Amino acid sequence: MYGVSFANLEKLKKKITGDHGLAQKLWATGNHDARVLATMIADPALMNDRLLEAWAKDLSNYLLTDLFSGLVSQTSFARKKMEKWTQSKKEWTGQAGWNLLARLAMKDEELSDEYFENYLDIIERDIHSSKNRVKHAMNGALISIGLRNSKLEKKALAVAKKIGKVEVDHGETNCKTPDAAEYIRKARKRKR
Repeated sequence: MYGVSFANLEKLKKKITGDHGLAQKLWATGNHDARVLATMIADPALMNDRLLEAWAKDLSNYLLTDLFSGLVSQTSFARKKMEKWTQSKKEWTGQAGWNLLARLAMKDEELSDEYFENYLDIIERDIHSSKNRVKHAMNGALISIGLRNSKLEKKALAVAKKIGKVEVDHGETNCKTPDAAEYIRKARKRKR
C-alpha cells in the first residue's frame, strides 16, 4: 500500500474508466491502492466467472471487499456469486456475498420476498457465530431486506429484535455497526 488518497484515485478513475485490460494489470500487482483503482475502472460487462473467483480469492481487507462487491453487483454474475459467497467460510469472500445480497435487496425487483426470507433465517441463525466482517455485512443485508417493502420490513424487524446488538470489531476507527431495527424504522419512515 502506498497510501494514495481516495480523492486522487477518483480523479484517475475519471480519466481511465472502462480500461479493463489496465484494471487486470493493476489487480495483478497485488498492491492495495492499485487494486482499489482496478475495482473502479474495470468493465463489469467484461468480468467473467473465472476472473471474479480469482479476484475474490485475493481479497484481504474490508475496504477492498466493499469496492469489489460494488463491481460484482454490476455484473451478470451478481446473484450467482452472492448465493455461493454467502456460504463461504472465508471472511472476505463471505463479506462480499452478504454485501451482494444487500445490493440485490435494494435493486433486483425480480426476486421474490420468499427469496429474501430464506436469507433472514440464515442471518438470524448465523450472525453471532460468523466472522467479524461477515457479521457486519449480514447486518447490512438485514437492513437492506427490511427496506425492500412493508412485508419484509416486519420480518426483518422481528429478526433484528431476536438477534439484538451485533458486535463488530472495527479496529482503530470511529465506525460503528448500526442497530438494524432502528435503522430500518428511520429509513422506512423517511421513505414513506
